[in-house]
Amino acid sequence: MTSDGATSGDRRPPSQADLLRWAEALSASARTGMGFTESLYERERYEEVLQVAAEIRYRADALSGNAVDPADLVEEWFDTVGRGVKGYVTPKVTVGAVVGNDAGEMLLVQRSGSGVWLYPTGWADVGYSPAEVVVKEVLEETGIHCEVVRPIAILDGLRLGITGIPLYSLVFHCRMTGGELAAHPLECLDVGFFAEGSLPEGHALPAEWVDESFAAIRGEEMDVRFDHPREPMWEGSPEEGDGG
Repeated sequence: MTSDGATSGDRRPPSQADLLRWAEALSASARTGMGFTESLYERERYEEVLQVAAEIRYRADALSGNAVDPADLVEEWFDTVGRGVKGYVTPKVTVGAVVGNDAGEMLLVQRSGSGVWLYPTGWADVGYSPAEVVVKEVLEETGIHCEVVRPIAILDGLRLGITGIPLYSLVFHCRMTGGELAAHPLECLDVGFFAEGSLPEGHALPAEWVDESFAAIRGEEMDVRFDHPREPMWEGSPEEGDGG
């Protein structure tokens, strides 16, 4: 019997996603602590935690054959340690755009690195609001001008298994206002508008997300999708409470 009343048989073995999340959480806490402490003793303890986090991350990555030597990972993490508020480790942030045109089609780009089709997305640039980044990113990647309608999703990429680093993705519904399709020469292999039921092969949109995206384009009422807290947060399965 555990402290929360569950039996040991109720607990599932940790998944690769669990190990990744635990490693990154420990690493972030240790690096943040190192950025704020003035105590050499505490710094040494944080360095030990960082070593443990690297070992967990190594074993998680080894499951997919992409493991990095723990010593190299610790060195990489050390390089990111700052001082004070600048040293507080937080997830990276990206913004994405579900852009619809007058025909009710959705704008997709084919990423140059992977060949995968996805809605326009990019890193959140300093000096711009998330909505401003969306407008800028869509124009740069596709040549299309758009206006932001509303946010439709706030997602944890690490939790969803779509990234190996801590990352939040802010997704907005947008409406095309002008421009002509033109793929960014470095970031995109191709761009295009696609109708519901006619998405290109190799797209990275799960079925429920396709439905929600086209519902937004049609102007239907919908809640903002977000990742609900799991129970318990550290041991809940990825399926528990997902969606919004």
